[in-house]
Amino acid sequence: MSLKIIYEDKHILCLEKPQGIPSQSDKTNDEDLMSQAIDYLKIKNENPYLGLIHRLDRPVGGVIVFAKNDFANRELSKQVQLRRTNKEYLTVVCGKPEQEKCILEDYLKKLKTINMSKITTSDDRQAKLAKLEYSVLESIETEEYGTLTFLKVKLHTGRHHQIRLQLSNAHLPIWGDNKYNKVFVKKKEWTQIALWSYKFGFNHPKTKEYVEYDSLPENIYPFKLFKNLINLN
Repeated sequence: MSLKIIYEDKHILCLEKPQGIPSQSDKTNDEDLMSQAIDYLKIKNENPYLGLIHRLDRPVGGVIVFAKNDFANRELSKQVQLRRTNKEYLTVVCGKPEQEKCILEDYLKKLKTINMSKITTSDDRQAKLAKLEYSVLESIETEEYGTLTFLKVKLHTGRHHQIRLQLSNAHLPIWGDNKYNKVFVKKKEWTQIALWSYKFGFNHPKTKEYVEYDSLPENIYPFKLFKNLINLN
């Protein structure tokens, strides 16, 4: 696997994570992005230190940022904890929202034994508030799946499977999602979920200036069906 570097300096390494690759080593022992990035630093004769600032689920591709030293790791992790980063995603959902823009707030509980989450209530002690906002970029009609809608999603919290579950609960399940979209749960053939980490913004750990890095799922189905994808450049 060759790394696609979006930006790099002495403190951060920003990469485009391919879909289907773990962000870091897991129990599958499959090839993962973080190990590949460490090997890359070793080849450059640099300190092979990497801190994972934010994790992307294995099926999700797009922008991911690593810290290249302990100082950057502490500074960026603090921003994530204080919700001072900007995380935006692109997704394709089945159906068409009634509103062009909408804020979703739900209480989510992680179900560790089956690696899923579910919607619950505020009085559930294991529940955590999940908040996101989405805006419609484009809707199209397809023969096989009916109406598909291209959305931009901004996260206000970072919960387990948050985007997937909240959109499914709003009757807008993500195309290709074999956990929360009933159409794809029933499918025998494997499909890649249409969820992409589009933009990640933060204050640079050294300069303190706000920086933003983005990536587009070009030539990836079903994103490539939408004309407005190129307008995001």
